[in-house]
Amino acid sequence: MNIILLSGGSGQRLWPLSNDVRSKQFIKIFKDSDGEYESMVQRVYRQIRAIDADANVTIATSKSQVSAINNQLGMGVGISIEPCRRDTFPAIALASSYLHDVQNVGLDEPVVVCPVDPYVEKEYFVALEKLSKLAAEGDANLTLMGIDPTYPSEKYGYIIPENKDEVSKVISFKEKPDVETAKDYISKGALWNGGIFAYKLSYLLDKAHELIDFTDYQDLFDKYDTLEKISFDYAVVEKESRINVMRFGGLWKDLGTWNTLTEAMEENVIGEALLNEKCDNVHVINDMNIPVIVMGLKNAIVACSPDGILVSDKEQSSYIKPFVEKIEQPIMFAEKSWGSYRVLDVEKDSMTIKVTLNPGHRMNYHSHERRDEVWSVVRGTGLTVIDGFEKKVHPGDVIHMKAGTKHTIINDNGEELQLIEVQMGTDITVEDKIKYEL
Repeated sequence: MNIILLSGGSGQRLWPLSNDVRSKQFIKIFKDSDGEYESMVQRVYRQIRAIDADANVTIATSKSQVSAINNQLGMGVGISIEPCRRDTFPAIALASSYLHDVQNVGLDEPVVVCPVDPYVEKEYFVALEKLSKLAAEGDANLTLMGIDPTYPSEKYGYIIPENKDEVSKVISFKEKPDVETAKDYISKGALWNGGIFAYKLSYLLDKAHELIDFTDYQDLFDKYDTLEKISFDYAVVEKESRINVMRFGGLWKDLGTWNTLTEAMEENVIGEALLNEKCDNVHVINDMNIPVIVMGLKNAIVACSPDGILVSDKEQSSYIKPFVEKIEQPIMFAEKSWGSYRVLDVEKDSMTIKVTLNPGHRMNYHSHERRDEVWSVVRGTGLTVIDGFEKKVHPGDVIHMKAGTKHTIINDNGEELQLIEVQMGTDITVEDKIKYEL
C-alpha cells in the first residue's frame, strides 16, 4: 500500500505545547502497548505498520517539520518536502511526483492520501487497504472515504452520496453548514469529508500536468513557490465526474483543539501535577520540570511548556488562535533529527539552551558569523570537532567557540549526551548558521 500522509499545521490551536516547528501531531500524549508516551504521528505510523508491514509511507510536509519527523520516526520514512506553503493540491501533486520520480512507484499503482493526525483504531487502516483496492480495481478516477457522522457538525464539509450503499457514486459536495442544514444532510445519508481519498498514480500526475507546467519532480520542486495556492478539493475533487465514496463507520476523531484532544487522553495528568478533590473534568499536561497544583477548577485545561502556560475553560480553548498570534518570542523547544533543545534563558545579548543529543547522532558541522558559543557538558560523553580537530569530552568539560569557528559534537555512545549551550552576541538568530561537510 502506498500512503501519503499530509502533515501541516502551524501549531497555534494547541499552544503552548505546539508551535511553528512542533505541530499537534508531534505532541506525545498517547500511550502505546508498553505504556510509553507517543505522538499522533508515531501512533498512526505504528498502526499502518501493524496492518501492512511493507507499506510505502511518504509524509508530505514543510521543511520546518522534517527534523521532528526524523526524530520521532527515524530516517527511513519517505518525506516529500514542500519548499513553501501552497495548500493541498500542490502538496499532493509534489508528493505524487516524488513517488514516481524518486521512489519509482509505477503509474498503475494506487495511492491513498489522508491526514497524519486523526485519532483512529485498527479498523480505519483496514478500510484504507480496501480504499486502495477500490482505486486499483474500480472504474472511478477518485474514491473517497466518507465518515459516518456522529452528530450534526459545523466543522466539516459533507459528501452527498447517490445512495446509502457501502460504496456509491458521489452526487455533490457541501461546504461547512449550520447545525440545522447538517441535520438535513445527515438524514439523506451524507458523510463527513475527512480529506481521505485514493487514486491511481497516473490519474493524479495527469491532472498535475494538466494544471501545472512541469517536467518532473525536481522541476516541480524548483518552481513550487510560483504555484497557485489551491486546495485539492477545489482543483480536482469537485470537478471530477467519475468519483465514488466508501462509507466508514468506525472510530474517527479530529483532535484539533484542546477540548477534543483531552477527550482522547487516557489520564487526566501528564507530567508533574497535583489536583485536589474539588477539580472536575480537568486535564493537565505539564512539559516542564516544575510542579503544577490545580485547585477547584472545573471543565478546564492547564498546559505548560517552555513556550508558555495556558489555563482555559475547555470550550473556550477553541478560540485561542488570535491570542497566540499576538505573542512574539523565539521557539523555546524543538525536536531535531539528532535530539532536542530547550531554551532556558533569553537576555538582550545572550541565550542559554539545554541540548540533548541522542545516541549515535551528531549536530551539523557549522559556524556562526555573529555570535560566540560556549558548551558545558553535563551528561554523557562524546566527541567534538572544532575547526577540524577532534577531542573527547566528558561531564564538566567546557568548550569555547568564537564566531567563525567550525564546530560540531558527536554522541558516539549508547546514552544521551546533554550540554548547556550559551550563545553570546548582539544578533542571535537561527539564520546565522553556515553548514559544512564533515
